[in-house]
Amino acid sequence: MDETRIPVLVGSGQVTQREEDPRAALSPMDLTAAAGAEAAKDAGAERQVLEALDTVVQLASFSDTSWRFTCPFGRYTNPPKSLAARLGATNAKRLVYTHAGGNMTQWCISRMSEMITRGELSAAMIAGGEALATQKAAQRAGVELDWSEDPGGEPERWGVSKRGWSDMEDRHRMAGAIFAYPLVENAIRGHKGETIDEHLMSMGRLFEGFARVAAANPLADRRDGFTAEQIATVSEKNPFIGFPYTKLMNANAFIDQSAAVILMSVARAKELGIPREKWVFLHGCGDANDHWYLSDRINHWSSPAMRTVGEETCRMAGKSVGDMDFLDLYSCFPSAVQIACAEMGIAEDDPRGLTVTGGLPYFGGPGNNYVTHSIAEMMNRVRARPGSWGLVTSNGNYVTKQSAGIYSTDMPEKPFSPADPATYQARIDAEKGPEVAEFAEGPAEIETYTVMHDRKGPSYAILFGRLDDGRRFIANTPADPDLLAEMERTDYLGRAGQVSTADGVNIFVPA
Repeated sequence: MDETRIPVLVGSGQVTQREEDPRAALSPMDLTAAAGAEAAKDAGAERQVLEALDTVVQLASFSDTSWRFTCPFGRYTNPPKSLAARLGATNAKRLVYTHAGGNMTQWCISRMSEMITRGELSAAMIAGGEALATQKAAQRAGVELDWSEDPGGEPERWGVSKRGWSDMEDRHRMAGAIFAYPLVENAIRGHKGETIDEHLMSMGRLFEGFARVAAANPLADRRDGFTAEQIATVSEKNPFIGFPYTKLMNANAFIDQSAAVILMSVARAKELGIPREKWVFLHGCGDANDHWYLSDRINHWSSPAMRTVGEETCRMAGKSVGDMDFLDLYSCFPSAVQIACAEMGIAEDDPRGLTVTGGLPYFGGPGNNYVTHSIAEMMNRVRARPGSWGLVTSNGNYVTKQSAGIYSTDMPEKPFSPADPATYQARIDAEKGPEVAEFAEGPAEIETYTVMHDRKGPSYAILFGRLDDGRRFIANTPADPDLLAEMERTDYLGRAGQVSTADGVNIFVPA
């Protein structure tokens, strides 16, 4: 094979910052640059590697993509240009800033690998970072920081700009991950036939394994090694965020973490003298999405896209999930892991473990950049055991956008040539969910639900329901504290009632 057309990952770097003084802490951009420098150093030819980069891709920050994490200290107008300048990557002319999505690191690595096979790219870095812990500390202390920078120009944008929830869902206050995933989780509970208490402990046992890995990872934010009981038990320090999720079941976004990965052609790696033991190859990949909005899904406990991406990634690599030595399943919430296990045929108590980092609740959930960490750590794992194999999954929005990659130090035996995702996306799109009633009236029953909490306790409920004619609707319930508390004690899946519409909002009243 032509070595100028064989993609290979050659460097990775990760940084976790624990500086308590926000004045002394690195800014998000400086933190990201630190990871980029570590990745170049890891490749073994730091200055030469940085000068060889023709492409710099930066993962979108949470402050640019989520209303919940808006930064009061300014913004970077051209993040990849600022990053390239800090790194001295003066030859990088393709500067990319992604749109939102936890899938975007793997998606970008797959696309850049294809670009290498076409001779469109020689060497690239993908990096990202968050400093939300410092941002939060500064806000609490009344400290003003200056995180503004305008180096000029506009970056190229990759990904999909469309937000993850519809206007109809927005009217019912389902406008983000902490609102959406609990709805998915209760649907999973209903599908499994578990009681509320049984399912809480099931989630606790699942995430105990993640917490155990984080406890042994010096880069992890939460290294307490939480037990299943600690994770599942509601307490003052571990309250419900969105029922049935306790705080310890949620991705931990308030961290300072950054990561970077460098890839290039084999020919370029040889030219730069990068040692063979640093090389890691992407053998299989796939990308797909489920119906964009939760309202339109076939059901809320499965993911045809995740199943298809797993199959396609393994097909391309010529491997099965059983051949993998290491796994890192995207773990923003238990439901993402449970669905991945179900769709890919992985036991939730698989002895290989389901993470190499500790996962988003315990290692840390640095916005759209977590998978850069998981791929960086997977590189460490397969390098330490030459000839081993690792699977990384990634997930954007609300079990919506799926990407996966299979990695190994083994040299590929065939050219890197993934199938066009459009060929299998069409099959996913063809499977339709029920018709949606935007404004619902009449007898109905609950399909799935959650109760959202604020600092005082239960605040409001969100649910998906079905009318007697089978149409789906989204609704809230009356803001009755007794009802909200009852919905957490007693199983309301399948509960009958009446739904009506007022001012564009559906209100479901249980019978």
